[in-house]
Amino acid sequence: MEVNAATLASGIDTVWVLLCAALVFFMEAGFAFLEAGFIQAKNSLNIVMKVFADSTLGMLSYFIIGFGIMFGLDKAGLFGSSGFMLSGELGHIQYRVPIYAFWLFQAAFAMAVASIVSGAVAERMKFAPYMFFTVLCTGIIYPVAGHWVWGANGWLQQLGMIDFAGSAVVHAVGGWSALAAVLVLGPRKEKYNCDGSINVIPAHNLHLAFLGTFILWFGWFGFNPGSSLSGLDMNIARIAVNTNLAAAAGGTIGILFTMFRWGKPDPSMAINGALAGLAAVTGGCAFIAPASALAIGTVAGVLVVLAVSFFDQAKADDPVGAIAVHGVNGTWGALAVGIFAQDGGVLYGGGFHLLGVQTLGVAAVSLWSFAATALVFIALKKLVGIRVGEQEESEGLDINEHGIPAYTGLAPSMFGGGGHHQCEPELLPGMVNSMSVTGTWPTTK
Repeated sequence: MEVNAATLASGIDTVWVLLCAALVFFMEAGFAFLEAGFIQAKNSLNIVMKVFADSTLGMLSYFIIGFGIMFGLDKAGLFGSSGFMLSGELGHIQYRVPIYAFWLFQAAFAMAVASIVSGAVAERMKFAPYMFFTVLCTGIIYPVAGHWVWGANGWLQQLGMIDFAGSAVVHAVGGWSALAAVLVLGPRKEKYNCDGSINVIPAHNLHLAFLGTFILWFGWFGFNPGSSLSGLDMNIARIAVNTNLAAAAGGTIGILFTMFRWGKPDPSMAINGALAGLAAVTGGCAFIAPASALAIGTVAGVLVVLAVSFFDQAKADDPVGAIAVHGVNGTWGALAVGIFAQDGGVLYGGGFHLLGVQTLGVAAVSLWSFAATALVFIALKKLVGIRVGEQEESEGLDINEHGIPAYTGLAPSMFGGGGHHQCEPELLPGMVNSMSVTGTWPTTK
C-alpha cells in the first residue's frame, strides 16, 4: 500500500482509537475491583462475575443489535435500523478509522454502562436475571439513548446537545438505570432496622476498592481523550488535563468535606469524590478551560457526599454509591456543559440556550433509562424473581450462586451475616452513620 499523508493520518488515528478502546475495556477490571472491595467478602466473587458478564454477554449483545440501534440509519431520530453485526449501511460515521476500530471503542462504553448497574444491585440479586438485564442494557437501553445524542439523526443531536464522552449518555443513563433497579429490587435485608434506622455494612477490602479506582482513573484517559477519535487532534492534551483536574478536585473535596462534616476523612468518599469528578467532566472535557474542570470536579465532590446520604435515607440501598457518582454527577456534568462551555456556555456569554438544550437532553435520556430499566426489572421480578432467598443472602451469593467462596481457608464467620438483623438495635450506639451506603465504619460523635 502506498503511504501518503492520508494513509499515515488514518493509521495514526486507528492506532490511537484501538489503544483507547483497550484502556476503556480495562476499566472493567476497575469496576470489578471497586465493587468487590466495597461489598462483603461472601458476595465478592458474585459481583466480579456480574462485571465479567457485562464484558462477555454485553459485548455480544452490542455487536448483534446495540451498535446498529445506536449508529444505524434513521429518519425519525429515535433509533437506528441498520448496521447490525457490523453489516449494512450506517449513519454518517465520517472518521479516518475503520469501522471495526470505531465499534470496539463504542463496545467498551456499552459494557461500562451495564457495570454501573452491577454495583448498585450487589449482594442480593440473582445472577441469571442480571445476565438478561445486561443483554437488554447493552443491546437496547443504552443504544437508544446513545442514538438520540450521538446517532446520525438523533433528535437531541439535531437540537445541538453536547456530550463529548458521555456524562449524560453513559453516566446519567447508567446511574438512573441503577436507581430504578435498586427501587424494584429492594434493600439488603441487613441494611435497615424496623424503626427505619440505617445499619453500617462494612466494605470487606477498601484496598481493592482503591485499586479499582486507580484503574478506572487510568482508563478514563482512554475514555475521554479517545472520544476525539483522532491521535492528531491536539485538543486531546487539554482533554486529558481537564479529566485529571476534575478527578483530583472531586477526590480532594471528598476528603475535606467528610473531615469537616464528620471529623474524619472518609475513604469511600475520597474514592467516590474522584469518580464523581470524572463522571461530571466527561461531557464537556473537550470544550472547557482547566479552571472550569476544577470547578466541575469541586461541585461533584460535594454532590456525591450529599447524594449518598440522601439515597441512603430514601432506602435506595446502593452498596457502592453508583447512583450518586454516575446518576447525580452525570446529570451535573451534562448541565455543566451549558454553564462552562467556552462556545455557548452561560459564563462565556452564550446565554441560556445551550443550558436549556442540555437540561432537556439529560432529562430525556435519564427518564428513558429509568423507565426502561424499571420495566425490565418489574417484568423479571414477576416472571422469574430477581432476589435470592433470605438464607442465601445470609450465607452469601458466592457459595449459593457459584458454588465457591472468593476466599478459602478463612473462618465461616467471614461469610456469615456480615451485619446484624433488621430488628436488632443499631450497633455502636452514639455513632453517626456517615458513609453507610458504601460500607465504611461511621465516625464517632
